[in-house]
Amino acid sequence: MRIGAPGAEKPIARLDDDTYVDLADVVDDFDEAFFGSGGLDRIRPVVAERAAAGQVSRFAGERIGAPIARPHQILCIGLNYRDHAAETGQAVPAEPILFTKSPNTLIGPDDDVRIPRGSTKPDWEVELGVVIGRRTSYLDSPEEARDAIAGFCVVNDVSERAFQIERAGQWVKGKSAETFNPAGPWLVTPDEIDDVLDLDMWLDVNGVRRQTGNTKTMVFDPYVIVHYLSQFLVMEPGDLINTGTPPGVGMGFDPPVWLQPGDVMELGITGLGAQQQTVLAPR
Repeated sequence: MRIGAPGAEKPIARLDDDTYVDLADVVDDFDEAFFGSGGLDRIRPVVAERAAAGQVSRFAGERIGAPIARPHQILCIGLNYRDHAAETGQAVPAEPILFTKSPNTLIGPDDDVRIPRGSTKPDWEVELGVVIGRRTSYLDSPEEARDAIAGFCVVNDVSERAFQIERAGQWVKGKSAETFNPAGPWLVTPDEIDDVLDLDMWLDVNGVRRQTGNTKTMVFDPYVIVHYLSQFLVMEPGDLINTGTPPGVGMGFDPPVWLQPGDVMELGITGLGAQQQTVLAPR
């Protein structure tokens, strides 16, 4: 995890809901240098030793930042849940649909989300995020991709559907407004998850359940995705992949339901924690 004011977050290891181990004297940040130098393996004994010695701190209401520093790139996979493809009336893709989000969309899990100027159709998407652990290209198999993944986290792939669908060009325009990628609260390493393909997902807007899903309905699992992407581009340590959303997005309702200023989104994934964002009006 990373806690503290925006731009001044410090790296920690969460032990439970109440306590954590401070790692600010061990690593500068959870960034490319950290992941690319085997940082996760380096801090494991430090965390275990400090926890055993009682060298722990208690959470005191600090802001939670995204669990990783701003990555080189945020890569996204579209229509990656069979039931979500069905609700949009589109065919299940034969290959992963790839688009990007601007890396500066990344914010903390409980930070406010701001509707952009000119927006008419802002929407939500709970997603499983994948963080890359080493420089990765041309993997030989999905199985090899397992060693390239540092961990998983909750992501809200906030979208503006009019920008995304009704304006000419690429989806990136509907995905890259400021605050459009809340992530966290924490990064969970693969060894801490029994089965990444059996995680329940949910999202509420103003206390009303909108999305209910499970990663088992993914078309392409995280390992297939990482292997696939590695054939086309180089992924750097700390890069983030948003792997798609289950059904229940606003544009899937009849009539569609769009985010409004003052709305509160709450979302989460089993074992990966929960988020809450308040929606703000355009600047």
